[in-house]
Amino acid sequence: MINTPTQNQETTENQNTMEAVYRGKQKRGYLIAKRIFDLISASAALLVLAVPMLLVALVIRLESPGPAVYIHNRLGKDGKPLPLLKFRSMHIDADKRFEQFTPAQKAEWEKNFKLENDPRVTRIGNFLRRSSIDELPQLINIIRGELSVVGPRPVLAREAERYGENKAKFLSVTPGLTGYWQAYARSNCTYDERIQMELHYVDNANFWWDIKIIFATVAAVIRGHGAR
Repeated sequence: MINTPTQNQETTENQNTMEAVYRGKQKRGYLIAKRIFDLISASAALLVLAVPMLLVALVIRLESPGPAVYIHNRLGKDGKPLPLLKFRSMHIDADKRFEQFTPAQKAEWEKNFKLENDPRVTRIGNFLRRSSIDELPQLINIIRGELSVVGPRPVLAREAERYGENKAKFLSVTPGLTGYWQAYARSNCTYDERIQMELHYVDNANFWWDIKIIFATVAAVIRGHGAR
């Protein structure tokens, strides 16, 4: 039997449909496994780290006035507001201190959303940032489903605009406590390079890559790689 062009087209369409269904099932399976892993790992980490986290909170309060934990508003999945929890690493009057930045400091901030020597950061805050301990309260965000263990790092609304036409893609996944950029580059790359790394993760995420990123993150934290 000779296949007509119409028959060949129908066969191709059926194959594409079957492949799309298969990829959809794979993605659903991955997301379910990812959520189960998030809940178990974040809950276990909170149980183990509860006392050390209380001690960190006490040290923060002793060094400077203000709450030990604060909420930093970021964008979550699909652009929904994400109240990101962090140990406070800055002085309580950080906003006023920002107004006193030199033009060069403001330019550096606008370019990278980071500052090499930020005068707003407290002494204990410098240590918390270098060690990534300031991120530990985000274990609560993970349990609440606002954050995953692995994913693109959540950004400010104005940062998301840097993604241009890829903004919707970037925001289509749940952000993470750590991620491809966080584990392998952190502050050792430009912001444009960070964008490319985050988008590469969105396009290629899978469970075993997530596990590799977690181990790479632990290694990077221990070495202090790229911390700022």
